[in-house]
Amino acid sequence: MPKNKNLKDTIFAKGTEITVISGKEGNDYISLTDIAKHKTDDSPGYVIQNWMRNRNVVQFLGLWERLNNLKFNCLEFEAIENEAGLNNFVLTPKKWIEKTGAIGMTSKQGRYAATFAHSDIAFEFASWISPEFKLYIIKDYQRLKSDENSRLSIGWNLNRTLAKINYRIHTDAIKDVLIPPDIAPQKQNMTYANEADLLNVALFGMTAKEWRLANPDAKGNIRDEASLQQLIVLSNMESLNAEFIRQGLPQKERLLRLNASAKQMMRSLLDSTGIERLKQL
Repeated sequence: MPKNKNLKDTIFAKGTEITVISGKEGNDYISLTDIAKHKTDDSPGYVIQNWMRNRNVVQFLGLWERLNNLKFNCLEFEAIENEAGLNNFVLTPKKWIEKTGAIGMTSKQGRYAATFAHSDIAFEFASWISPEFKLYIIKDYQRLKSDENSRLSIGWNLNRTLAKINYRIHTDAIKDVLIPPDIAPQKQNMTYANEADLLNVALFGMTAKEWRLANPDAKGNIRDEASLQQLIVLSNMESLNAEFIRQGLPQKERLLRLNASAKQMMRSLLDSTGIERLKQL
């Protein structure tokens, strides 16, 4: 399972509350323990074990790992597959993970024991519990993803607007400090474009022209394709560069400072706390 699995949401299916955890790579892991409680509140762990005893389930889990896990232990899997379905065959999530190095499932032991699985696997488990119940889970999961996309879209548009507003602060500093009073309009535009690309290089690692050459089919420009986090950083960088210009710092030094600031801001926004703040926009 991916690291930084700190973003928690809840979906509801026929009165059952089910926890969803979002991983760093955008993959969602859903609580099998909560799904199993639809069948019994007393021993959901045994429900999961009973499901995993099925040979078809073992084969499904093995196929999923082969498709998604480069470090999957195929030899151990073959040994488990050969035993699957026998009367004395027992397979727990913990044993499955330890033996095969599986990443599609995670199991926490102790007082707050819980088993989570990638959404692909969780839906398969829910279907085994009840096809009707699976449909309710999928419907509310789709609602959850739709809400997430809506929040991100609103946040993206808001920060794109803020970046454009801050760009006025940026261009005013360029006009006041870097452009002589009587310079030709064409040279003025070159100066503005040069400073815009300074920000592009500091944040994206390339100029606008280099991005267009690398993305010939893109409809927008490098900033239109930026992530929400990048737009927040860009907005701050415009203010920083405006201040650096007014301080009289040379462009080379400004580039180094802006790049260092961009890296630090991106790290802050991409850690678990920063992502949680973004999600609440």
